[in-house]
Amino acid sequence: MRFKTLGLAFVFAAGLAGSAAEAQQGNTITVPVTGLRNNTGEVRCGLFNSASTFPTNGQQFQGAVSPITNQQATCTFTNVPPGTYAVAIFHAEKPGQTKMDTGMFGQPLDGYGFSRNAKIGMGPPAFSDAAYSYAGGAATFPIAITYP
Repeated sequence: MRFKTLGLAFVFAAGLAGSAAEAQQGNTITVPVTGLRNNTGEVRCGLFNSASTFPTNGQQFQGAVSPITNQQATCTFTNVPPGTYAVAIFHAEKPGQTKMDTGMFGQPLDGYGFSRNAKIGMGPPAFSDAAYSYAGGAATFPIAITYP
């Protein structure tokens, strides 16, 4: 099932980045995350720049981790060149959790979300459903987290 792909897609290591050679100083994408059910753990985010990699484990352009305060978190991606980007997130509630927990068929067991609040079907949303065109400067891609 495609849910297995979704579960594998949510492994985000902080600081992972693709080639940032063309990155520009001052270009920042912030991702405010709302709807968290508690302040436990952290939110792990991946910024993707390609339909062929979204949201594949280890294929994000940049990764980020954010602490949770007042049931909100904000991931920040810096030095992002203009382009088209989508974000995938999950709520890592367990200490040291770097991978989304999934059920027997790959369905998410942790809170998750995508930019544009794109919905899942029998797997993750299409890149085009979650993507924004980014011209540079400061931009915000808000996400309301979903719990299974």
